[in-house]
Amino acid sequence: MLLLSLRRAAVTGPWRRTVQLFVVVAAACATLAGFAAPAGARTGPPGGPFGFTVAPPPGVAAPGSPAAQSPTATGSGGGSQRQLYVPDLIAAVPSGITSSQLAAISKLHGVQAVLPVDGGKVKVNDQNANVLGVSPQAFRSWTSLSTAGSASIWSNLDKGQLVSTGAAARRLHLAAGKSYPVSAAVLTRVPFGGATALNVTGADAIVNLARSAQLGLAQNFAVLISAPPGANLPTLMTQVKSVIGKSGQVVNLVSYALVSASERPVATNIPAGAPANYLNLFKASAAKYCPGMSWTVLAAIGQIESGDGANNGPSSAGALGPMQFMPSTWAEWGINGFGPPGTPDIMNPLDAVPSAARMLCAAGAGNPATLSRAIFAYNHADWYVAEVLALASEYAKNSG
Repeated sequence: MLLLSLRRAAVTGPWRRTVQLFVVVAAACATLAGFAAPAGARTGPPGGPFGFTVAPPPGVAAPGSPAAQSPTATGSGGGSQRQLYVPDLIAAVPSGITSSQLAAISKLHGVQAVLPVDGGKVKVNDQNANVLGVSPQAFRSWTSLSTAGSASIWSNLDKGQLVSTGAAARRLHLAAGKSYPVSAAVLTRVPFGGATALNVTGADAIVNLARSAQLGLAQNFAVLISAPPGANLPTLMTQVKSVIGKSGQVVNLVSYALVSASERPVATNIPAGAPANYLNLFKASAAKYCPGMSWTVLAAIGQIESGDGANNGPSSAGALGPMQFMPSTWAEWGINGFGPPGTPDIMNPLDAVPSAARMLCAAGAGNPATLSRAIFAYNHADWYVAEVLALASEYAKNSG
């Protein structure tokens, strides 16, 4: 995979007052504590959320978003999909990530891509929210397939609208097409452009870089890091920590994603005896419908396709549900896995995840020798196979 090429992010307007910074490492809507973390790198739960509230200077300019488009491939929905980068780590520094620090991180062994982001803890519709400032073109490749394929989401973000997770939209009482007060360095009304999966655990919403500058979010306060298959994340965390120094923090987002999956309900009405959360659903589906396949493969596909049900589509190609089935494929493979009796429901994880396990198993996923071939049958792209296997391996390492 290609290392993202970078351009310099611009800062416009005076720094009128500081915006509280945060490290996006905990479940959405978490309350962030004062900056009191130990000097060592953190690896995730147990221990709960941590972050910092500081009075930083204006952000130090660092290289920004990629200018080049990611390679494209045919996705599971049948349409053209861009190559994705899964955020494995996030590193943050109170004074901002400098250009030299970003360059040093990007050259570390085990780093495949980096993306600096603005950020701040602000008020949206009179409630606290963790907001990232991103380049739409760059950040799009760091989201799930269904989110990356949503033309309307990225068009709205490019227009300066706020885009949030589904959970944040419900908590903040946001409705698409309406404008809401956002209070940061300034107070202004910002249109809401819709809800989708963001793939960065703890981030409630995103805005583009122009809107970020207007709001006064801290520039380049953190950098997202994607690692290639087989990378040792604890070792990489230590190396990143050595670059950013004692004042910075490095967080393993993979372990937080596992905790998030263990806490996220799969449905509002769960039949007796059915798995109640995504993590248990992945495990039960693999055990029942594809013995020999690790549950981590289903977990990786669920995260990459829809952010574990955070964006159920339809995709640009018409794929639906947490596992992003095309309706024609669903007609062949959809089953009542753990869901209620009746017609299998493509949108219900209790049916969709077991159906994905069944389809993968028929293609050879139960045998390690043919697992890659089975994943390729699910989504005809070599990069997709590599990403699923890499993320599955990371889940395995972080679930013990």
